[in-house]
Amino acid sequence: MLSCSKCLLPETAEATSFDESGSCSVCAQIEVRDTQINWEERHAQMMELVAQYRDKGLYDCIVPYSGGKDSVFQLWYVVKKLGLKPLVVRFDHWFYRPLVEENNTSVFKQLGVDVLNFTPNWHVVRELMLESLKRRGDFCWHCHTGIYAHTMQIAIRYETPLLFWGESLAEYQSFYSYDEMEEVDEKRFNRAMNLGITADDMYEFLGGRVAKRDLYPFVYPPRKELMRIKCRSICLGSYIKWDTKKHVEIIKRELGWKGQEVEGIPPEYDYEKIECFFQGVRDYLKYIKRGMGRTNHLANIDIRNKRMTREQGEALVREFDGKRPPSLDLFLDYLQLTEEQFLGIAIKHEVSPWQFSPNTVEPGRRMPDMDKWNNTQVPWPNHPGVEIGGGKG
Repeated sequence: MLSCSKCLLPETAEATSFDESGSCSVCAQIEVRDTQINWEERHAQMMELVAQYRDKGLYDCIVPYSGGKDSVFQLWYVVKKLGLKPLVVRFDHWFYRPLVEENNTSVFKQLGVDVLNFTPNWHVVRELMLESLKRRGDFCWHCHTGIYAHTMQIAIRYETPLLFWGESLAEYQSFYSYDEMEEVDEKRFNRAMNLGITADDMYEFLGGRVAKRDLYPFVYPPRKELMRIKCRSICLGSYIKWDTKKHVEIIKRELGWKGQEVEGIPPEYDYEKIECFFQGVRDYLKYIKRGMGRTNHLANIDIRNKRMTREQGEALVREFDGKRPPSLDLFLDYLQLTEEQFLGIAIKHEVSPWQFSPNTVEPGRRMPDMDKWNNTQVPWPNHPGVEIGGGKG
């Protein structure tokens, strides 16, 4: 399997291309970020945009918020640097780790913000997780689709047209590049967020097991409604130069934000994806399908930012990627799957030329807070059942 000649990104990575020298398109985008973008000019453009929406309604803007490093930085920046009054919108995917709530309480009190929380129906979520796992080898459809679609619905309901998201996709993938002004619109939603499955598609796939109105949180609102409020849904990372490690330093210093270890990730990256206790399962699935895990992703960021050599990154990847996360047992219990069924589904979504070898997998380390993760199970009397190997949509 080929990988980038500069970083470690493999040829199986989504939406990635390689030039004649073997360098990947993401490395090229970072070079554009560092050498061709006038960030002072971009910042000035943002301030002009902000001026159009300041003090025009109940809130100046909406900040989608999970409690992870990026959304905490977004909120801090919007309040402390831009001086805006935001409505914080949280989409609860059901799997927040205990420290996230502690962090969030502290952050909200310090910044003095209004917070709107939404939690979807657990019965619906479990159906969606299993269906998206079978069809795309990814159980996070409800989370990614809900975060984006429901937040846009809230913008309409509160008539708050300006939304601040985090980094540009150009930072990590090649759906967009830094020389274009990426907006978080329906085109981006369909291209990169919903796995190519709309809420209407999901309703048909579920075959009546879920009522259509129960899927409303996952429906992207009509374009005419967004146009009516003159919606601008932007990436903060399109206007300021994104640097995750510097941002983590800021939120730890200014807000006392705390990190924690995550399954399959080196301890020094205690800021990465701390908010979901199934992050290890998600990264394990990615490894099964594409031969790359979260450590590969993190090492690539540090290599591109000249904080790590390629050889150092390779050593970290060998040590941490591809381990079986202990949380997989809880995940299988939630969806009432056997590990054989899980692997049969996942391997069905392998990306050539990668080939996963289950017999070589080593166990990963158990997280210290795992006993506090929610393992309250409820009956699933109409469980649809899963054939070995799953199926593609």
